Amino acid sequence: MYKNDENYMRRAIELALLARGRTSPNPIVGAVIVKDGKIIGKGYHHQAGTPHAEINALTDAGQEARGATMYVTLEPCSHYGKTPPCAHALVEAGLKRVVAAVLDPNPLVGGRGMAILEKAGIETTVGVCEEEAARINEFFFKYITTGRPFVTLKMAMTLDGKIATGTGDSKWISNEKSRTFVHELRNIYDAVMVGIGTVLQDNPRLNTRLERKDCRNPIRVIIDGRLDLPPESYIVQSAASQPTLVFCAEAAPHHKVHLLEESGIKVIKVEGTPEAIALEAVLESLGRMNICSVMVEGGAEINGYLIEHKLADKVHWFIAPKLAGGRKAPSPVGGDGVEQMSAAAMVSKLEVQNFEEDILITGYINK
Repeated sequence: MYKNDENYMRRAIELALLARGRTSPNPIVGAVIVKDGKIIGKGYHHQAGTPHAEINALTDAGQEARGATMYVTLEPCSHYGKTPPCAHALVEAGLKRVVAAVLDPNPLVGGRGMAILEKAGIETTVGVCEEEAARINEFFFKYITTGRPFVTLKMAMTLDGKIATGTGDSKWISNEKSRTFVHELRNIYDAVMVGIGTVLQDNPRLNTRLERKDCRNPIRVIIDGRLDLPPESYIVQSAASQPTLVFCAEAAPHHKVHLLEESGIKVIKVEGTPEAIALEAVLESLGRMNICSVMVEGGAEINGYLIEHKLADKVHWFIAPKLAGGRKAPSPVGGDGVEQMSAAAMVSKLEVQNFEEDILITGYINK
């Protein structure tokens, strides 16, 4: 590794992050080109179907790229997709050295991109800022290796572990700054998922409300075994303007399917019972639609199922300094739970943030 490799790679990572939530099913990628200690070209992948980061950086550098070093957050592609292979373009540009943070886990690439560069006599280095580069693409890495989306559980609870009062009231547990951060998350996830119980209780919009020009709405995914989704709900009333998928059991009434589809909702029947449809089948279906990331925003039974079946990858857990009490007040995770504490799911790589008095704990669920 050369001096300043990490600094230049972190600049490439910063560029990649500009496209968070905009490139699915592709990864986010940034690239910088350096010559004589100066950055002469920069680029990142803006969205699927457009030029990759490497091509944008080469365009920015022009003829100066010959003999230079490129720092790229992910191994250059070696296959034909919607765009030609980047590895060949780097060879033709006459680069002297290419530094990739991490190899591409895509079976169509998997080291082949770097091999093309090495065969052409280009010096290569892999592994600079590897952990950071892998984390910014955790959605893509999970999707491309399993065919299923990356699943994050987002929950807000009181200090005594309640997500609502005994009467069902849950507005608002977290404060305004916490809720704004949730909209920032919706802005980068492909989809948000809730169960029908959450819809009936809260009548949520599940859209993104931010004061910025690049705001986008995620696809809404509703788990509704019997198709009890009310026609007057926000979800149904806004289905024409925000893509919405409803997953139900095979036994769901045909007339309800027809009514929802007339409103613009796509209804998908999967295996399972009306009381508990198979969320594995839901995730596989979402993967086939090139949905790479899902944030689950309720309820407790869905959280429980995803944890018990080892389908969840990450948590964003908000804790508000409130004590609600109540024997009948619900908690964040339902399901059967574990019989022994030693069997509890562990959350690792914890990060803690504060939003005024609220605490956000982010971590990864060990499987």
